[in-house]
Amino acid sequence: MTNSTGWKQALEHSRRAAFGRLSSLLGATELTPAAWEEMESLLLQADLGPRLAGMTITLLQRKAGEQGMLRRSEMYQALREFLGSLLDSAEPVRFIAQPSVLLVVGVNGSGKTTSIAKLAYRYQQTGMKVLLAVADTFRAAATDQLEVWAQRLNLELISGAPGSDPGAVAHDAAQAALKRKVDLLIVDTAGRQHTSYNLMEELKKVRRVLGKVIPGAPHHTWLVLDASTGQNALAQAAAFREAVAADGVILAKLDGSSKGGIVFRIRSELGLPVLFVGLGERPEDLAPFDPQAFLDGILETPPQPSP
Repeated sequence: MTNSTGWKQALEHSRRAAFGRLSSLLGATELTPAAWEEMESLLLQADLGPRLAGMTITLLQRKAGEQGMLRRSEMYQALREFLGSLLDSAEPVRFIAQPSVLLVVGVNGSGKTTSIAKLAYRYQQTGMKVLLAVADTFRAAATDQLEVWAQRLNLELISGAPGSDPGAVAHDAAQAALKRKVDLLIVDTAGRQHTSYNLMEELKKVRRVLGKVIPGAPHHTWLVLDASTGQNALAQAAAFREAVAADGVILAKLDGSSKGGIVFRIRSELGLPVLFVGLGERPEDLAPFDPQAFLDGILETPPQPSP
């Protein structure tokens, strides 16, 4: 589901929830103070946050004042251009090291394990030899869930006994990746609350262990966020970026109850690129982030100017 139609279908809820409702306001013949206030309220409901919502309204007000621009099509184009300026296409990820190690972090319930399975499927389809590892030894369901996916995708999985040392699992997985000459090792990690000091220290230890076995590892650390959690997702991103040097984000469940605005905030406030988004339940429903398709998905089709 990576074409424009697929994005529109997946983001229908986001479009209806807030961004799409801006259409009627932007089509008003007179943009009153009350209309501007309602527009800002809708942007806040869309999880754009106070800073970006305020910037958006200020820009639109300035353009309307400078150009007498009250036509709906022109206002919508200004909105789209501004929102688009907050996004950029992430450079395609290249796994150069042999083997490359991808550490995946995120809180429980964010869609982390399912996203890992989708990543494994994606890179497996390109011909890469992929190995999975579960360094979350405190949650048996994590191992069970990834085992099901590994069997479905015909992938090997390294795991440890419940309650065992996550660092030991990471060590065994890195050794196995070298021995089996895999192209990519994807490591799942524990996901207790991001405010937990012990969790962050555990993740740091896993990183150190991987680097001792495979120099430079982990080569990438990606954070999985539940797109529907809004402000909480932003707090998680900040914590994981600081603790484990997360260098990219996977937004899971963007097709669910997400309001969409969190995408803009992750990029503009944290400087982290959104690499992939979850647009469905199937293994193939993990799409590389496409700014234009995303904008098409959350905004109504801009009306054509009257002749």
